[in-house]
Amino acid sequence: MSLRGKKSEISFDPSQQKEYFCALAAKQEKKMEKVKAKKHLGQHFLKDESIAKAIADTLSLKGYDEVLEIGPGMGVLTKYLLDKPINTHVIEIDTESVVYLGENYPKLKDQIISQDFLKYNINEVYKDKQFAIIGNFPYNISTQIVFRTLEFRNQIPEFSGMFQKEVAERICEKKGSKAYGILSVLAQAFYDTEYLFTVNENVFIPPPKVKSGVMKMTRKEDYSLPCGEKLFFTVVKTAFQQRRKTLRNSLKTLNLSDKLREDIIFDKRPEQLSVDEFIVLTQKIEADGVQS
Repeated sequence: MSLRGKKSEISFDPSQQKEYFCALAAKQEKKMEKVKAKKHLGQHFLKDESIAKAIADTLSLKGYDEVLEIGPGMGVLTKYLLDKPINTHVIEIDTESVVYLGENYPKLKDQIISQDFLKYNINEVYKDKQFAIIGNFPYNISTQIVFRTLEFRNQIPEFSGMFQKEVAERICEKKGSKAYGILSVLAQAFYDTEYLFTVNENVFIPPPKVKSGVMKMTRKEDYSLPCGEKLFFTVVKTAFQQRRKTLRNSLKTLNLSDKLREDIIFDKRPEQLSVDEFIVLTQKIEADGVQS
């Protein structure tokens, strides 16, 4: 198997794996008929076994013994997780998929959570354990999944999976780009992010209208912030709500002192600040007496 380049199309050695994966893909496509993809759930079922395996292999399995797959559908990714030396749970809101998983994956007995990840208290399963998150994420809630992950960052050392390509790129984007925004800064404040590879539309049922991208987040060794975290979130979100304006104008609602607003950092627009510069900005605002 080879993944050429940081944002390359995924490819495999045909002499070793072509026949194997073609057979599995044909078998998986037949299975697809058993659960209908639901548009309101943002479902696009992956049918390419080689890509499913590649996503599963993004997990390092270091620092945790548990993994949670979000939106497993009919288990094309799940089967490769179950082969790994790790305890796998899946969380799925689609009852039809839940039934299918229960009937076809006996190893998932008592490991299927029939809930909405965005609303479910995940500590009913994990208590205070460390666990990774993985998935072919439903496109309509993928950014919300990342924000929810950030809420549980103390327990989630690793996160990887598939998004719409532009969302995966946005998470990993650096300052100075139009794609750089709230999601980029908040994710990179606590995690090292990496765009891994691009996936074409034709490997899904039904095919989406855009390409997909697989990315990974690895929690930083020291992920505490040297400023108030609540205020940091407020500053970042407020700044990007009016991203075309300078910080002097976009942060007016924080009622900063005239003296602080004279600082040259306020001449910049939010996309010109790195994560570290947003931390410095938050420290300056804290010193100005603004509370979180």
